[in-house]
Amino acid sequence: MTIDDNGWDSRAWTDGHWLYREPRRPEVTPRLQAEAVLLPWLAPHLPLPVPVPELTASGVRHRLLLGQPLEDAPVGEALGRFLCALHGVDPVEAVKHSAEDYETAQADRRAVQARMAAEVLPRLPAAYRARGEDLLAEVAEVPSDGRLIHADLGPEHILVTDTQVTGVIDWTDAHIGDPALDLAWLLHGAPRVIAEGVARTYSPTPYLRDRARAWHRLGPWYAVLHALDHNHPTAEPLASVTARL
Repeated sequence: MTIDDNGWDSRAWTDGHWLYREPRRPEVTPRLQAEAVLLPWLAPHLPLPVPVPELTASGVRHRLLLGQPLEDAPVGEALGRFLCALHGVDPVEAVKHSAEDYETAQADRRAVQARMAAEVLPRLPAAYRARGEDLLAEVAEVPSDGRLIHADLGPEHILVTDTQVTGVIDWTDAHIGDPALDLAWLLHGAPRVIAEGVARTYSPTPYLRDRARAWHRLGPWYAVLHALDHNHPTAEPLASVTARL
């Protein structure tokens, strides 16, 4: 397994059979600490391996999960069953075990989307701004019956060996929220063999599919904010924004 030191929130390294993570910014520390409470409780409820972290002096560590980031392995059915189990856990119990609660998560989301409206939307070509406004309005209303979600379920956080999922990692953003967010890449960005497998075992409703598509279209907006925060060029993420609009 290769560890690329490029996480937005944490840096990671290995030492023997252990993977260590420490926060890049002070505000990430409580989220890593929450993982050390949430994941030991959650792991037995899930059909795929997840980290079971323990606290260290500077962050967390857990036993190394071997594998490579998902590309096109036919693991969609396994991931669909995984999401059924994850979204089926009791959200009240999840909050008791340090998952971010619905109200806090939605306040954070509204703040981020306000930044998108103020800092990303004006940077779009004029022909795309109306579409951008429509997208922000579409994701502004989040269902009130939130479920526990991973909230950052892209290929880099799904480890595979051959045709087996060996780990679902990086739970820093887990919270009570819209389950369609976890389906965004899997249904609308993943290779067809994966998307079809997820659809077979998760059986998303048309409403969930539409919500997931909206979240997938919003994905590059986060990359623009990240670039702005770190004084990186914005041309590439802005091109991705317009491509998905």
